[in-house]
Amino acid sequence: MSTPTAQVADPGWRSVFLDHARSHAFAAAGLMLGLAAVVALLVQSVAQIFAGEAAAGLRYALVGGLAAFAATAAGALPALVMRGIPQKLEDSLLGMAAGMMLAASAFSLLMPGLAAGAEILGDKGLAAGVVVAGMALGVLLMLGLDEFTPHQHDSTGPCGAGNERCGRVWLFVFAIALHNLPEGMAIGVAFSQGDMAVGLPLTTAIALQDIPEGLAVALAMRAAGFGAPLAVGAGIASGVLEPVGALLGVGLSSGLAVAYPVGLGLAAGAMIFVVSHEVIPETHRNGHQTPATVGLMAGFALMMVLDTTLG
Repeated sequence: MSTPTAQVADPGWRSVFLDHARSHAFAAAGLMLGLAAVVALLVQSVAQIFAGEAAAGLRYALVGGLAAFAATAAGALPALVMRGIPQKLEDSLLGMAAGMMLAASAFSLLMPGLAAGAEILGDKGLAAGVVVAGMALGVLLMLGLDEFTPHQHDSTGPCGAGNERCGRVWLFVFAIALHNLPEGMAIGVAFSQGDMAVGLPLTTAIALQDIPEGLAVALAMRAAGFGAPLAVGAGIASGVLEPVGALLGVGLSSGLAVAYPVGLGLAAGAMIFVVSHEVIPETHRNGHQTPATVGLMAGFALMMVLDTTLG
C-alpha cells in the first residue's frame, strides 16, 4: 500500500518577500529608507498640491509625462513590422539614450538643485550636502526596487524576489517599469516649481531617448519569442508609468522649500543608477563598446546643446 505524498504548501508573496529580505538585508534596508523618505516628502507636499499651490507645475508635469509616454509608444510601434535591427545600431542608440540621461541628470537636475539649495540655505556647502543626500536616497530606492521587483533582463534572465511566480511577459514589463519610473519622477520634480527653463530641456531629452529605448525593449520581447502585438502592447503600457512618475515627482518637491533640491537630487541619483546599472552594461555586452561609447558621447553633447538653447 503506497503512502500518500505530502503536499508542500505554496508560500505566499509575503513569505517570499520576507525570505528575500532576510537574505538581502542591505538592499531591504535601502529600499525601506528610500521609500520612507519618498513617503515623507510626498505627505508633506500633497496638501499643497490639492490646495492649488502647485497648479502650474502639476499641469506642466502631466504634459511632460504624457509626452514621454507618447515617445515610448512611438518607439515601440515599429516592432509591429520589424523583428530586429543590427545589434551594433541598437547598442549605439541605447548608448545615445544613456548619454542623454547622464547629461540630463547633470544639467537639468543636479545643477538646478545646487542653485536652488544655495538660494534656500544660503550656503553652497549645505546645498551640495542636501543634493547629495537626495542622490543617495534615489540610489537606495533603485537598489531596493531592483532587488525586490521581479523582472527580466535580456542578458542575465529573471531576477528579483518571487520572479519564478510571474509570467515572462510581466517580468519584461516590470523591467521596463524600473527604467521609466525614475524618468517620470525626474520630469515631475523638474516642473514642480513651474520653471520651464528646468523642465523643458529635461523632458525633451527624456522623450527623445525614450524612442530608441521603446524600440529596443519591444524588439527584445520579440526576440524572446513574444508575438508582435503583445511585445508592442507591453512596451506601450509600460510607458504609463512616465506620467504617473511625473505626478509623484511633483508631489515630492512641491512642499517644503528644501524638498525641491532634495527631490532633484533623488531623481538624478535614480536616473544615474539606471544608466550605470542597466543601460551601459547592456550596450557593452555584445562587443560593440566603441559604437556604444560614441553614441553616449553624441547623446551627452546633444543634451548639453538642448539644455543651453532651451534652458
